[in-house]
Order: sequence, then structure tokens, then C-alpha cells
Amino acid sequence: MGPHRSAAMGDCGLIVDEAAGTVKWAEPERGGVVASSVLELYGRIAERFGELILNCPQDRWENPSPCPGWTARDVVVHVVSNHRRAVAGLDGSGYSAPGRGENLPHAWDAASEEIKAALRDPAKASALLGDEFGSIPFEEFVRRMACADTLIHGWDLARATGQDEVLDSEAVAVATETLVPEDGDIRMPRAFGAKVPAAPDADAQTRLLNFLGRQV
Repeated sequence: MGPHRSAAMGDCGLIVDEAAGTVKWAEPERGGVVASSVLELYGRIAERFGELILNCPQDRWENPSPCPGWTARDVVVHVVSNHRRAVAGLDGSGYSAPGRGENLPHAWDAASEEIKAALRDPAKASALLGDEFGSIPFEEFVRRMACADTLIHGWDLARATGQDEVLDSEAVAVATETLVPEDGDIRMPRAFGAKVPAAPDADAQTRLLNFLGRQV
């Protein structure tokens, strides 16, 4: 996906059935790994993603990322677009991907603040999103979006731009329990690539990234 296209939720992350016009999210196995609230968990993931954007050297925005065909900038455009789409899903309003000349740090800050504001509003947090989002509450959608998309693309951005690649350990656990049961469903174009064999002594983060087709 190039930077001028509208957000495609499934690109190298979330799963889109374009024919049906729906976004598919895995139903997690409830293993009890989540200790933080959704707002807390999202807040940590979002804060780190924002740091990676802010600290990205200007000469590395066009570096290739682990997502085939995407630059570091494309990764950020995709994540911001997903956030805008999630907020728009609350009232059915429109949204657009960041344009080529748009300030990405500002775009990210605005998008993530809108998500946090909605999570703080009980009515919005519990609002049921439409079929295209899987007919789940906004809060649950954000939890999955944060751990299955923002978190993983944070690693992609860090790898592309030479920054610290360490991920939030709780978010890694949530992503693992959410995505592993959907192994067969996520291997498709515009979602996740083939698994990479993990070393026997690989840590949880490396195992997750390998599972999602990342070479670590």
C-alpha cells in the first residue's frame, strides 16, 4: 500500500474480507493474561508508538519496513488510518488516511488522543461497533487493534528506523493469546505471512514475531 491510499485495515496486520466489506478479528482465548485495563494497555502501546515516530531520523522515513512493499512512513500511515477508522466507527462518520504532506507526529497524537478520550467515556467505550468491525464493543476492538496492529507495527517501525525493538510484555501476551488460535485464518494476502520457525530458546516476543512472519 502506498502512502496516498486510503486505510486498508488488513494490510500487513488486521484481516479484511474485501468482498464482504468486513474486518475480521480473532476471538481470544480467555487465559487471564490481561492485568491492565484497556486504557492502560492501549496507553502504553500508543505512547511507545508515538516515541518511535517522534524519534525517527528524518532520513529514515523512506526505509523499507518488514512489511513487504511498505516504507517506515507507510507503516505509520496505516496505523493512524486504523485509529481514525475506529473512531469514525462510533458514529458512522468518514475518515481518511494521512496525506503525503501531513505532519505524522501531529496526526498520530490526534488519533491516539481520540481513542483515549473515547475509552474514558463509558458510553463510547461500550458502544457496539458495526458488522464491518465484527460487531464488538469499541473497547474490545481497541484492545485487539492495539495488540494485534499498533504493537506489531511498532516493532516494524523500530526495525525499519533502527530504534529500540523491545515490546510491552503484557501486550505480547495478549497478542499471542488472541492470534495463535487464528493461525489458519490469518495466513492470507494483506494479513500475515508464513510463520518463521522460532528457536527453541526464543523469548515470548521473538516467538510472537516469528509466528507473524517476522524475521528477528
